[in-house]
Amino acid sequence: MIGNITLGQFIPGESILHRLDPRTKIIWTAVLMVAIFLIDTWPEYIMMGALTLILILISGVPIKQSLKGIKPLMFILALTAILNIFFIGGTPLFQVGPVKVTYEGVITALKLFFRLVMLIIAASLMTLTTTPMAMTDGIEKLLKPFEKIGVPAHEIAMMMSIALRFIPTLLEETERIMKAQASRGADFDTGNIFSRVKSFIPVLVPLFVSAFKRADELAEAMESRCYRGSKGRTRLKTIHYTSLDLNTTIIGVLFLCLVFGARALIR
Repeated sequence: MIGNITLGQFIPGESILHRLDPRTKIIWTAVLMVAIFLIDTWPEYIMMGALTLILILISGVPIKQSLKGIKPLMFILALTAILNIFFIGGTPLFQVGPVKVTYEGVITALKLFFRLVMLIIAASLMTLTTTPMAMTDGIEKLLKPFEKIGVPAHEIAMMMSIALRFIPTLLEETERIMKAQASRGADFDTGNIFSRVKSFIPVLVPLFVSAFKRADELAEAMESRCYRGSKGRTRLKTIHYTSLDLNTTIIGVLFLCLVFGARALIR
């Protein structure tokens, strides 16, 4: 399960998504997330689902890799769907004792499931097609106007980039510790959920020790390279908007107009 978490990972490539400016990807990922929360009708879901599939195909990222991020969250997705099925009132489909399944509950559960899946894929594609350094530069550029009111744009961008970069590193460390514990007789796969959670406690101590050690090593490495924040800092590569970003923005705006325009026509 740990190896299925894709957030923070990057897959090199030359696809359209790889060549987009990181600011374009960050902004449009946020816009798509908002749009996914706003859609309500099935035609809108079909169009947003088609867009998600198109993004996976043009990203050059293997479909299996794009969908890997869903697997660790399947329990949450299933639990959310079940809660909607059994606790939303409406037209009953069938009833077993006090438990009643309604048509509205099933429809709401399906919509919520597809919505969360699209959100996960959209966030995963952004990190899978953007290097940590490009992500840092993009976030910093977007926060640059807020420096006038005292917002430390570079420091926030650097912290977010380091956090994203450390996710796969810490996951690999967790997997290594679990394998070491399993070789000593630890059991992480059997028993009820409480015993499984309890079995993870011996993993947390060495994981925290390793995380703090890596943080100290990173701080020393940054200090040895005379890192002093954004003041006087230059970059080997600078990011620029291109015609590809402009065309992507135009297509995105037209697509969203089509999606929400369809709602007006249906109603």
